[in-house]
Formats: sequence, C-alpha cells, structure tokens
Amino acid sequence: MTDSIQKKHDGGNAPGGRLFVVSAPSGAGKTTLCEAARRQLPHLVYSVSSTTRTPREGEQAGRDYFFVTEAQFRAGIDAGQWAEWAKVHDNYYGTSARFIQDHLDAGRDVLLDIDVQGAAQILRRYPDALTIFIMAPSMDVLRQRLSARGLDSDEVIDKRMQNARSEIARRPMYRYVVVNDDLDAAIDRFISILKRGA
Repeated sequence: MTDSIQKKHDGGNAPGGRLFVVSAPSGAGKTTLCEAARRQLPHLVYSVSSTTRTPREGEQAGRDYFFVTEAQFRAGIDAGQWAEWAKVHDNYYGTSARFIQDHLDAGRDVLLDIDVQGAAQILRRYPDALTIFIMAPSMDVLRQRLSARGLDSDEVIDKRMQNARSEIARRPMYRYVVVNDDLDAAIDRFISILKRGA
C-alpha cells in the first residue's frame, strides 16, 4: 500500500449522531491521534472503555478506562452490557452499549477507540459506522515505538508484534487506513476524515 489514506467503501448516514470506530496495533499512535481529535473536535464524545487490566502509570479511572475486575466484566457479558468486548493481551476490554446508543440518539458523534475484534462486533450492530485503521509505516518502526515506550518487557513486545500482524491482516475491514509515518501529517489526515464523515 502506497497511499497514506485508502478509502475502502461508502456508507450512509444513520439518523442521530455518527459513530466513528478507530483501531490500530499497539504502538501505531492511535491514542495520540484520538487525543488530538478530541482537542480539535470538542463536540466529539469519546467512549471510555472498561478493562480488567491494571492501570498504567498516569492513567485515571473514568478518563482513560473504567477499571473493573474479571468477575465484574464477565457479569456484564452475561447481562448483555457490552456493545462489543474482547480479550486482548490476556485482559478483557468492552464498550457500554447504553453509552453509545444514548449519545447517538441524542444526535452526538461518538468516537470509539477499540481493537479489531471489537470493531467487527460494532459493525454487526452499527453497519454505517465510519471505520479507520491506524498503522505504523513498517513492522520495524512499530517494534521501535513499542520498545521506546518502556512499558513492556521483551516478551510482551514479542506478543504485541505477533498480534499486530493478525490485526494488520484485517485492515480491509476498515473504510480508511491512515499510515502514521509523520505524526503531524497523520493527525491532519485523521481529523480530515472525521470532519468529512461527521
């Protein structure tokens, strides 16, 4: 792929707000792009996911994630609480179905930052969602970024790289692909897609 943005297919607008779904391998820069979008598009509602993983340094409950126990998460599965959920890197992640629907019904645009498994589930429920996949320019660059973060052991990085290959293989599922080769340019491309889709 040579283009930094690839349009995959067209989709119609549903009544109410618009749902944006963003996925990426760990280290591709998805969180940074989403944070930039939230600063420049203050009307955009950011959906905070729930997770069973341990908070990282600097993360705040309710801002970055809702941190729950595995028992609480499994109870949510049984109750149909999650619009999407997945087990990623040995931890559960999920998005509240009620949160999404309440905001869309109120005419607000919602941004979901979720993995590829969750995106597939969301598309079954919301086929008109606008989907964007973020990726690094190469696997070598992706590994360098993961190592530079200083958050994970070599063993964890190896696992993230293995998962990244399977995630990248599913990028045709997404309407747009943004290659994060230059951060400022990638932010501009990402926000441009959100503005066109809103």
